[in-house]
Amino acid sequence: MTEPRTVLITGAGTGIGAACARLYAQAGARLVLVGRRREPLEQVARDTGGLVLVGDAACPDTWVGFIRQIREQYGRLDVLLACAGGHGLGSATQTSPATWDSALRSNLDSAFYSARACLPLLQESTGNIVLIGSIASMAAGPEVCGYTTAKHALIGLNRSLARDYGPSGVRVNAVCPGWVHTPMADAEMQPLMHAYGDTLQQAYARVCADVPLRRAASAEEIARVCRFLASSDASIITGATIVADGGSSIVDVPTLAFAHLESAHE
Repeated sequence: MTEPRTVLITGAGTGIGAACARLYAQAGARLVLVGRRREPLEQVARDTGGLVLVGDAACPDTWVGFIRQIREQYGRLDVLLACAGGHGLGSATQTSPATWDSALRSNLDSAFYSARACLPLLQESTGNIVLIGSIASMAAGPEVCGYTTAKHALIGLNRSLARDYGPSGVRVNAVCPGWVHTPMADAEMQPLMHAYGDTLQQAYARVCADVPLRRAASAEEIARVCRFLASSDASIITGATIVADGGSSIVDVPTLAFAHLESAHE
């Protein structure tokens, strides 16, 4: 009988991380749920099972005890899903040193220290790492300097890890979602809801008006992309950046005025 896979998820309490946990639990995986807040982690654990480890994924010292507990309880690790992240709002002149540090810590340091700590176990199992980037890994939104910089750097981390650890059988890939229905994205809709009197659903429709699929992703859709990349079906893929954004990154922005002109005459 094949031993179940052991999957570690950072940022496992909400959003894409929680969706990944539920998806892997359905497949019988053994889960390690990492995050800074105990209550949401324990809620996910009640739904999925798994080992709850409360701590900051961006802190290297935290991982010493985490890895010891994983070895003691499971003896192996097959997949790391680095879903932890955070905001980084403001233009360069609006970004305080604390905000800059927080953006890099939550979006980049958390992925780096997670990967560095888990790599010895993943080398033993010839396992997989999936990093959660963003379309902000490739393009800049307005006044999100810290977040954009950190997510761009995440692609460099992805490629560096894939190159260095591919020879030992570890595959590393990144998923870059566009808008996803998560608590973090819901919060980002609030200024639109306030300015236009939109409902949450209307605000999402507004930000997706020029996205070819005309909608945001569900967290479960992004989780399925992550599962694919960490599966044997993707056995030749490493160092890749998989964009899961409903087509928003393919839109030729300077031509949008023409599309809007056509819509105005309909």
